[in-house]
Amino acid sequence: MSIAQAKPDPNAAPLHETILNALPHPVLTIAPNGYVVEANVAAEAFFESGLQVLRRHPLKEFVPFGSPLIALIEQVRNTSSPVNEYRVDLGTPRNGSERLADLHVAPLPERPGHVVLVMQERSMADKIDRQLTHRGAARSVTALAAMLAHEIKNPLSGIRGAAQLLEHSATDQDRMLTRLICDETDRIVKLVDRMDVFADERPVEREPVNIHVVLGHVKRLAQSGFARNIKFVEEYDPSLPPVLASRDQLVQVFLNLVKNAAEAIGDVPDGEIKLTTAFRPGVRLTVPGSNMRVGLPMEFCVIDNGPGVPEDLMPHLFDPFVTTKPSGSGLGLALVAKIIGDHGGIVECDSQSSRTVFRVLMPMYSGEFVEEAEITG
Repeated sequence: MSIAQAKPDPNAAPLHETILNALPHPVLTIAPNGYVVEANVAAEAFFESGLQVLRRHPLKEFVPFGSPLIALIEQVRNTSSPVNEYRVDLGTPRNGSERLADLHVAPLPERPGHVVLVMQERSMADKIDRQLTHRGAARSVTALAAMLAHEIKNPLSGIRGAAQLLEHSATDQDRMLTRLICDETDRIVKLVDRMDVFADERPVEREPVNIHVVLGHVKRLAQSGFARNIKFVEEYDPSLPPVLASRDQLVQVFLNLVKNAAEAIGDVPDGEIKLTTAFRPGVRLTVPGSNMRVGLPMEFCVIDNGPGVPEDLMPHLFDPFVTTKPSGSGLGLALVAKIIGDHGGIVECDSQSSRTVFRVLMPMYSGEFVEEAEITG
């Protein structure tokens, strides 16, 4: 029995070119004169220029002045040995203010003087690192919540009951103290109750959700309460497909983020909160509870023009009990990290003076029937 072999398509691109263009990392070949000879699709996207444009200019015109990348290429040419360099900033006004990348430069023995450059943007690796950190923080809160419910709530009920018994026979002055005991035990119980959500390990029930309906609902809640004096700006992609999520939990996530933004703005003149949605190429990560790896192309942002997050707080922003508010519990962003992590997504924060961006990346709904998402006020 003979096995039929597929005939190659004479119009198809060469296999090596197809493989290079399938890679998510920018790959370039640099000639001895410093000009680009070849570049894959990821490299064209990174430098925001087509191959024909890249070929017309030396590489040094596409990277910052004095970039160590140029010296690395010369080193590889002179030594004929590969070199790696990590966390090199290739940001320019053309492609953004900061673009950290790991660089791998190697010689091409078959073509003397030519080198191949492979770049891996740190943003992808950092997203994965942050996701693991946020999930670890959520797990620590889960264990703490279970411990608090068992070890603290029961003794507190006994303390409160004893204080109520003493109140009947206490003097007016002592009655103030028993009332203080009752009020403080009630406050601690409420704090523990708020943490019960972290101890919920049940799988998230997901369904196709129109994110614009969710954001519209959150905006109405905010404008009728804590953000009534703040201007809202919406920049939505009207063709965005549904997101695979729990609608109620998404409302909780974005209500927390919008409330944080409103509190950060405070009395800032012309306070503004911007809500944006977009379809972006996302990293592929494993969804909790399964071995399935999914893309995260759905990007939702909450942007405010407040004073920004203190630099020393940024690495711990999503940890439990971390807050700059005098009366805050520090559980809001920890809860956001847990919910988004349970959905297989990522939440991250970029903050500068007068601009803080909370960015949520999530998987989309990939069912057979995907209706076009409509923006509803």
